[in-house]
Amino acid sequence: MSGEFRVRELILGIEGLALLRHSLDGDEKFLKERVEEIRRFVSGDEPLPDGGAEVSELDAAAGYASWSARYDSLPSSYIEVEEPVLHGILDGLPPGTALDAACGTGRQSAALAARGHRVIGVDQSDRMLARARERVPGGTFRTGHLEALPLDEDSVDVAVCSLALTHLPDLTAGVAELARVVRPGGRILVSDLHPFVIALQGQCVFVDGEDRLAFVRNHVHLPGAYLAAFAAAGLRVRACHEPLFNGRLAPGGYEEFIADAALAAWRDLPIVVVWDVEVPA
Repeated sequence: MSGEFRVRELILGIEGLALLRHSLDGDEKFLKERVEEIRRFVSGDEPLPDGGAEVSELDAAAGYASWSARYDSLPSSYIEVEEPVLHGILDGLPPGTALDAACGTGRQSAALAARGHRVIGVDQSDRMLARARERVPGGTFRTGHLEALPLDEDSVDVAVCSLALTHLPDLTAGVAELARVVRPGGRILVSDLHPFVIALQGQCVFVDGEDRLAFVRNHVHLPGAYLAAFAAAGLRVRACHEPLFNGRLAPGGYEEFIADAALAAWRDLPIVVVWDVEVPA
């Protein structure tokens, strides 16, 4: 699937979302400011960041290869709210052999290694894997896909899949592969962008090259879809966590350009979901 959209539409959508969410209880000044900003953006009186440039879609392989150079350099609200929850669960697990599925630059690989695990990282992007090897020199890193992990059955004690399963149109095969490689009694931790955020605007927009914007598509998977995939793989859900937006807007992006609207649009919404599931012994 391929497509594109423009920064102008993103900005108008966020302004509209802020207006919709606060139309009944927002103060009059805030509501008038949203309407006035929308008017200026529609009329062209208000200049747009990057001139309202197109944002083109890349597939996951090409997108993350391009994104790898900048992926760790900017703060992310998604990561900031995800890590305390996911790492808190990891703190309670004994060291063993751990899989970081779709490991990217090795963010979770480093967290696993720091907790005494022998780490195996898998990713489809060779550029991401190169960054992960630098970050966790004691880990083992392999090229592979979530739907066909290059590991033996029952070969790891814990698997982490962080902010990746939403790139799959269907969860079933990816979850089944995680279940296949984790030993009975082991744990699987899955974090993803929350379906609320994806349904509203949750594509991974990043700078592609020097000055172009691009995105890798996220698919909406409602809680029922996760539960169905877990059940089909024979997994047992221990907990589901939904950390809320922490007020961090992506620095230098279009949201900072309309900070009042963006903060109001995302306030009190869950932006990440973290699933803690186990393979029955």
